[in-house]
Amino acid sequence: MSTRKVRKAVIPVAGFGTRLFPATKVVKKALFPIIDQDGRAKPVILAIVEEAISAGITEIGIVVQPDDMAIFAELFKNPPPPELLQKLSPQNQEYSKYLQELGNKVVFLTQQEQEGYGHAVYCAKDWVGNEPFLLMLGDHVYKSDIDKSCTRQMVEIYEQVNQSVVSLTTMPAAIINKAGCVTGVWQDFNSILTVTQLAEKPSIDYAREHLRVEGVAEDEFLCIFGLYIITPRIFDFLEESINKNLRAYGEFQVTTCLDKLCQAEGMTGYVVKGKCFDTGLPDTYRQTFIDFYSG
Repeated sequence: MSTRKVRKAVIPVAGFGTRLFPATKVVKKALFPIIDQDGRAKPVILAIVEEAISAGITEIGIVVQPDDMAIFAELFKNPPPPELLQKLSPQNQEYSKYLQELGNKVVFLTQQEQEGYGHAVYCAKDWVGNEPFLLMLGDHVYKSDIDKSCTRQMVEIYEQVNQSVVSLTTMPAAIINKAGCVTGVWQDFNSILTVTQLAEKPSIDYAREHLRVEGVAEDEFLCIFGLYIITPRIFDFLEESINKNLRAYGEFQVTTCLDKLCQAEGMTGYVVKGKCFDTGLPDTYRQTFIDFYSG
């Protein structure tokens, strides 16, 4: 069976950003600034879009609240007015043109009600259509440890295995209740895993009993790094959850539906050669601001 090319990325950014209140009353979480590795001050969403482009993605769907579409369009679709453009350095004038070219690859998808990450992903169903897609968190940025970007690594693994791929990293037991975790059997030790189960924010006791992976240190577990390549069948399971009001922690989750997808189609886990930086909490955002640029 031939592998369909991964052309599209979905980036949900419609959440309220409650953990960064009150700053998020006036600035959307995805528009918080960071200093990227090229030394530029960028909104988080721009660094995420550029990460997607580095994997060969040609179309990017950003899931936003309807009232926020204009501010994201200002970044990706609208050039600065002439009086401002002429004040920019020649390098920044060129970068402004680049932003418009990037904007040609971006579409905005709306989430009318904020019902969780799974619901946000489901809002991309019609746009994605019947093809695999790259799913990215709207508040995480990535830095590769090798010459291939983190997303490029994921795409290449997908092309090898021809099934959904979830990115992995190790986390200590103390914080796994904040993450999606997986278990499975190594195909290639500490690199490629045949996933057998995914669990959303498990307790330590549950993880110790059900989510151990051979060779991973005691009281460390394999958790989701924040990147996914998913087949379109995920939308069947998301739709079922929404129609039957099957929630976890009060919201429609992606991880529970990924577990169903795993049981139906199989799934591969990949330990990404890189680092993930979380901009969604005050402490982690502060650390991202320090570490992401400096490495």
